[in-house]
Amino acid sequence: MTLDTQSQLARLSVSLPAELLERLDAMVAERGLPSRSQMIAELIRHELAEHSEGVDGAVLAGTLTLIYRADSGRVRQALAQTQIEFLKEVISSQHVFLEEDQSLEVLLVQGPSERLKALCDRLRQIRGVQQIKLVCTTALLPPLHAHAGQDPGEDSQRRTGA
Repeated sequence: MTLDTQSQLARLSVSLPAELLERLDAMVAERGLPSRSQMIAELIRHELAEHSEGVDGAVLAGTLTLIYRADSGRVRQALAQTQIEFLKEVISSQHVFLEEDQSLEVLLVQGPSERLKALCDRLRQIRGVQQIKLVCTTALLPPLHAHAGQDPGEDSQRRTGA
């Protein structure tokens, strides 16, 4: 942690039931973290990202993990067609074959929360999709390409209001 980062820290005092504190300490030890503060900050970031999923207009980045049966090419074709319909939100995908004619696909996504929810809903409707999980963060990917006549940093400045 740099000196600049330390000067931006705020202190917080929290009262917890003893059992909850013991469980927190056990989690900190199991994960090999240097402090409770780091664990609590991670938990708060996770909850804030999850909360942002329900806020209309919030732009989020994350992964969408699918498990599906690939009995025929129809399932893969339907998944590909849906991804094309959400081309602005689906940045990349990774596919692997699992045992028993199952497949796992992980999509890297970014976009408004309502579009990401709509993508999940559309994928759930595809026959053969068995599991789907969206994990989001409020930290966004940097712009990948500048538009004609635009500085690559200009888009990120517009998003952050800088």
